[in-house]
Amino acid sequence: MLDKVKGVSEFAPVVLFVFKRVDSARRLIESLLENWEASYTDLFIFSDGPRNENEDNAVSKVREYIYSIDGFKSVNITCAPVNKGLANSVISGVTSVLNTYGKVIVVEDDLLLSNNFLQFMNQALDYYENNQKILSIAGFTYPIKNKTGDDVYFTRRACSTGWGTWIDKWLKIDWKVQDFNSFTQSRSEQRKFNQMGSDMTGLLNKQMKGKVDSWAIRWCYHQFKNDLYTVYPTISKVKIFGLDEFATHTNLKWNRYETTLDESGKVQFSFKSDVQLDSFYIKQFVDRYSISTRAKYKIMNYFTSAGFL
Repeated sequence: MLDKVKGVSEFAPVVLFVFKRVDSARRLIESLLENWEASYTDLFIFSDGPRNENEDNAVSKVREYIYSIDGFKSVNITCAPVNKGLANSVISGVTSVLNTYGKVIVVEDDLLLSNNFLQFMNQALDYYENNQKILSIAGFTYPIKNKTGDDVYFTRRACSTGWGTWIDKWLKIDWKVQDFNSFTQSRSEQRKFNQMGSDMTGLLNKQMKGKVDSWAIRWCYHQFKNDLYTVYPTISKVKIFGLDEFATHTNLKWNRYETTLDESGKVQFSFKSDVQLDSFYIKQFVDRYSISTRAKYKIMNYFTSAGFL
């Protein structure tokens, strides 16, 4: 079976972050096990603690389930005694695994994966490992209309929904954003940051003011400051399915992250060595983060909650 993935020297470990959604965790694991590489893959699960007594039962059910998981090369579980929050959990968990393995694939419990997710991620991690322009590999993409024959494209906005990276890239990130004050005083820098989405500067401001708890926006800021790229598939290997009241990403009916999952069964992918932005892809990618698109989904969800949709 190992010869199915040419050029992959070693399978990256998968890191899974779970909280209190046992059904979501189970569905994620079931889709991950549909990848034949799962039996050769070390799985690391980080379970965050409850924020209050009301969450004790839900967290306990998740932990009962994760201790029953098998089908992987190994299953390694870390249960936090108290709630660390997603950002701290991701930063500390990813760092600990990278320190041992050097590369990593990261998922959360509200995702559904294609059966070639691990093949794509492992091949891309191997191909771009020594390319200093590449910060990370994304498993997710928005639908690409009139898609060409390409397997990948590049952006300067990292993905936080099924992704991979390497230790030398990860350890360079300034999680404290020590130059934030100078950034806030430069309108030109803020405009440049927003070229990969109109929400970028606003999210960073909220993070630094303590209004959100996001590791991802700080990761994206590091990418911006260092002019780095993320590799995206042209057909998504990841689908966000968590839409209930426990969802990490959204609890709204109308989800602008909706995409089509790769069902091609493709096992070998072609990668581009010439790393640059392609306007064909970037225009469609940035549109999902535009003010007009964000406003459209807010309006649809408002009227849905009001009973008009």
